[in-house]
Amino acid sequence: MRATIIFSQLSLLKRLSHYFNATLSFTSEAWPSADDPDDGFPYSDVPYPSRIKSERKPYVTPMKVLIARAKAEREARKAQPCRVLEEPPENGLLVPELVEVAHRVYRARGFLLSGLRQLVRVIPILRCELCNEVHIGYVGHEIRTCTGPNSFSRNATHVWRRGGIRDVVCFPKCFHLYDRVGKPRVGHDERFSVPRIPAIVELCIQAGLDLEKYPTKRRTKPVYCIEGRIADFESVVEEDESERKPSLENFNPLMDPSSMLIEPVENISHIDELKDEERNKLRILSEHTLNSWFEMTSGAKKIMEKYVVNTCGYCPEVQVGPKGHKLRMCKASKHQSRNGLHAWQEAILDDLVGPNYVWHVEDLNGPALNNNLKRYYGKAPAVVELCVHAGAPVPDQYRSMMRLDVVSPERDEVDLVA
Repeated sequence: MRATIIFSQLSLLKRLSHYFNATLSFTSEAWPSADDPDDGFPYSDVPYPSRIKSERKPYVTPMKVLIARAKAEREARKAQPCRVLEEPPENGLLVPELVEVAHRVYRARGFLLSGLRQLVRVIPILRCELCNEVHIGYVGHEIRTCTGPNSFSRNATHVWRRGGIRDVVCFPKCFHLYDRVGKPRVGHDERFSVPRIPAIVELCIQAGLDLEKYPTKRRTKPVYCIEGRIADFESVVEEDESERKPSLENFNPLMDPSSMLIEPVENISHIDELKDEERNKLRILSEHTLNSWFEMTSGAKKIMEKYVVNTCGYCPEVQVGPKGHKLRMCKASKHQSRNGLHAWQEAILDDLVGPNYVWHVEDLNGPALNNNLKRYYGKAPAVVELCVHAGAPVPDQYRSMMRLDVVSPERDEVDLVA
């Protein structure tokens, strides 16, 4: 009898929630629903806590699809041992429509870092000394999620200190490949001779960006595949450096975010100390920084659809290229069975550009976030949270993740909330 009453109450709550979702409007436009992805942005929930270190990252492509793809490639090699690779970039050629995208991603990354250097002087960044937790605000939150050393004795509370740009956005490094098709792997003995650069910069270089410090081989004819091995019969002809277009030829100094704040803000420790004119410039700077973030991530995601990026299934190591490197440097779970080699698999955008999700704070001058109310708090990438507090509008795709429509109860009302 009791189970029947509970079931009827749950069904009534579902009908009421469906009615309110269909009729309520939080802004001038209707809130996008999860059932209709075409109506605005789909619903995105708060990210789950980080996975257990002993667990492997989920595969982007299902294992059955990978096995079927490998079998098809093996049968194609048997049927035609020697063939010309036709599809770029597997054949060593560039994808023409992605060359300009690579230049835009590289410029957007420069704008993003330049804008963050100015924003972190005004908006405080805190990070835990014992783990990777980051918080944006004047007072660190009280949510007990620390996983650092001796966290059990501290009841998982964080130990906060001042952070910087590296805590807001993470750009993992990878090895630079001179020839991504002819020599796609770096050996263990070459670990000190091959330079390491940010993976997103290496992705742009392989997609068509030319940097003088990091040369790369450009082909004009496709390569051959002979029994699974790459053979290049093209004569090596060095291109004239004068014919190459510089990567920043379209750089507009008026769009440089570092020039938007005229007066230095090193000595300003609180955002309320800014004048109206400086606050307006800070808002414009945050909008340009946020636009650079979206341009960089969207462009990188588009390039990753063609150019392969690999990541280790157990550690944060990333390698841009057809194959992962052969360095025996993995110290994650089960590395003994792999002799220190990485367990390479397909990477996602978060492996290339770490968003570093942080708890959303409505008011920087408000009290610290309470651990008992953590289910009412939302999250957002640290770049988005930083730009929103600097004056930029909240992006539509992060409204549901930041839980702007949820009113958290007071500390003394926790026991009264169901």
